[in-house]
Amino acid sequence: MDDDHHHHQLHGWPSPSEALEEIKAIGKISGPTAMTGLLLYSRAMISMLFLGHLGELELAGGSLSIGFANITGYSVISGLAMGMEPICGQAYGAKQMKLLGITLQRTVLLLLSTSLPISFMWLNMKTVLLWCGQDEDISAAAQAFIVFAIPDLFVLSLLHPLRVYLRTQNITLPLTCCSAVSVLLHVPLNFLLVGYFKMGVSGVAVAAVITNLNLLFLLATVVYFSGVHRDSWVSPSTDCLRGWSSLLALAIPTCVSVCLEWWWYELMIMLCGLLSNPRATVASMGILIQTTSLVYVFPSALSLGVSTRVGNELGANRPAKARISMIVSLVCAAGMGLMAMLFTTLMRHRWGRFFTADAEILELTSVALPIAGLCELGNCPQTTGCGVLRGSARPTVGANINFGSFYLVGMPVAIVMGLALKMGFAGLWLGLLAAQGTCALLMLYILCTTDWIVQVERAKQLARPSSSSSLSCPVNPTRKDEANNSMEANLEEIILISTRKEVEMVKADCCLIETHPLIN
Repeated sequence: MDDDHHHHQLHGWPSPSEALEEIKAIGKISGPTAMTGLLLYSRAMISMLFLGHLGELELAGGSLSIGFANITGYSVISGLAMGMEPICGQAYGAKQMKLLGITLQRTVLLLLSTSLPISFMWLNMKTVLLWCGQDEDISAAAQAFIVFAIPDLFVLSLLHPLRVYLRTQNITLPLTCCSAVSVLLHVPLNFLLVGYFKMGVSGVAVAAVITNLNLLFLLATVVYFSGVHRDSWVSPSTDCLRGWSSLLALAIPTCVSVCLEWWWYELMIMLCGLLSNPRATVASMGILIQTTSLVYVFPSALSLGVSTRVGNELGANRPAKARISMIVSLVCAAGMGLMAMLFTTLMRHRWGRFFTADAEILELTSVALPIAGLCELGNCPQTTGCGVLRGSARPTVGANINFGSFYLVGMPVAIVMGLALKMGFAGLWLGLLAAQGTCALLMLYILCTTDWIVQVERAKQLARPSSSSSLSCPVNPTRKDEANNSMEANLEEIILISTRKEVEMVKADCCLIETHPLIN
């Protein structure tokens, strides 16, 4: 009877009670994460408002600088930090708490070392922009912004890993509260630096750095005084300099996947400059990207939530629960996509008026908004699917799907329809629609054909501490009951394995490459 129920969980649909339970579990993570995303979005909008208040040149320079920073810095730092998600999520599920601490240290070192070459690139951004044919005055304003934003790289090198470290332990509310406080301080900071000290573009950049520094300080204070770190704390040692293979094998493809998607939108803006009226199309694209960024907060939060849930359940040796989490999250993502499409369709003639009164820009925006809504039908499930792949330590699959969908399908369609067929701005967005649709279909195919038993075995390998490391000591020596239960479970597993037939051993050997966590 138990075998039938287990088989149903691995191949059938979850019951209403199981689905409701999973929605609550994901909601506890994704709800506060979405609130945090909205707060950070509002912070970015505040910075843009102050740049606009300074003047047209400052707004253009600041916007160009932010775009350059996104491509060369922020996308890289964010993507590399996400590489620790599957390790920490599965380690938490497997109760290997010390592995969380050592992974946090390794990720911080990785991001700090990556920030150094990025900083040198930012110092020479004006030269790069002039070489690309940008206006000298705009390039000078952009340089003034990005030089003062360099410390932000090092702040985020600490902040991003700390956020992942907490989220994979299902701790998200403190981050939301700390983000709210830091955003509230962001407004007076801008008034002080831009209005009182007359620092101009540089003041907006410094305010953003201080806001992130405030968030880091508040979050670190909460972690220290709440005692969240105690079980996973590992004293700094040479251990954090060894065993980087698993982290890099996950961080690099995750970074590539994130960058491929981020860079697509920057390339779309460049393509807008090749159309008949570049001023109007670039402005309209800016409005639409701000809109999609706002909508993206919700599927992104769902993606982070399901990544944590899948990682925890696989680490805890519960493949059926991980599969239920995948199904529930994809259904929720489909609902989000429908709501986004409805919103953009109904608001297509009104939304642009929040940003501009230019008739030509409003016309372009109203034509493209329904297409952007259709894109969300694919974007929401594919973003959520990426979370499932991260949680199950398969970022390479996600990177391959993103590359194929956006650059082998979407980009050619956008160029042909937007430029060759003279469909203009709408043609570019049809290219994005083709990319998102392809990405969603490929993602659904991969997820529907996933063998969750295999993923559990991969999780065991990933969350296994090194025998040569100090991490091999008991996770919580004071919790004897948990340690005894763990030893009993291991003994039962050994007995079970010893009674299997020889053919199972042969099968395991044949599948070794497929199930290794560092290969997929």
